[in-house]
Amino acid sequence: MSIFKIQHITKYEYDRPIKESVNEIKIYPTNIPTQKIIEHDLKITGSPDIFTFSDYWGNKTGNFNLLLQHQELIIESRLIIETKPNLLGPFPDTSIQDSTFDLNDLQLLQYTRGAAVSGKSFLESVWLSIYSPNKSIATLATACSEFIYENFTYIKGITTIETTVDEIIAHRSGVCQDFAHILLELLRAMQIPARYVSGYICPNKNGMRGEGATHAWVEFFIPNYGWVGIDPTNNALVGNHHIKLAVGRDFADCTPIKGTFKGPAHQLLSVFVSVGYEDGMVFEEINNVQLEKSPNGVNDNFINSFTVQQQ
Repeated sequence: MSIFKIQHITKYEYDRPIKESVNEIKIYPTNIPTQKIIEHDLKITGSPDIFTFSDYWGNKTGNFNLLLQHQELIIESRLIIETKPNLLGPFPDTSIQDSTFDLNDLQLLQYTRGAAVSGKSFLESVWLSIYSPNKSIATLATACSEFIYENFTYIKGITTIETTVDEIIAHRSGVCQDFAHILLELLRAMQIPARYVSGYICPNKNGMRGEGATHAWVEFFIPNYGWVGIDPTNNALVGNHHIKLAVGRDFADCTPIKGTFKGPAHQLLSVFVSVGYEDGMVFEEINNVQLEKSPNGVNDNFINSFTVQQQ
């Protein structure tokens, strides 16, 4: 078992007053056997009431509004969480051709639908080089993860939340969010249900890419077994150093923080994540992102939107 202290601060600064900020957050740890929430505290500018509910995908979600004028919005999450070893396997030898999925499970069917991608030929060439009808689902998933790890370069700043799968393929690089989207497309092309997962990756004594920051990975479904987490950024099955927040078809379904506001302001976004390990070691990361919308020719009813990319 491991205990982590996580501080996640999202800060928006505006060059002039804005109003009617409407926000959605999905930064609540999932209640699953492998992680136990010891303490979780949220502090938000103006101390607004937070309306919480479970969304379509089962994620705890919070909505809040800041109606009065303001030039700063800070969302701070402080979490103490205990993780337990994820006792994976042995995985069934079930192959795609022998798999039977519940056709009445709408969510499961939605998790097999790929995105509209122009570069289908690249994806097809990859999965055809990996695929065999006799291979197990777990074997195919790990092979796809290994391909991404070996053929895509981890580089921060080259992609954004608006980067498409086609652009990721062209770059052959990106961050965890991008690698998760590529893996989703490969698995779904094989008709393996797969879903995007958002969360944190905590310090590992062997070192992992993206640690100490918001993170993303994938879960694939094995009939008569369940969901299995796999991290293509590190080419590893998900263990007790991954803290799970939300799931969905892609990043858009489980974005940690997103919202809109009224006003012709330019905004500066910074995201700070600190992860403390039980031996006292602390990993910290801060990302500054300039999110500009041109105010020229607009009035006070101009609406901006914002989201936060995962690293």
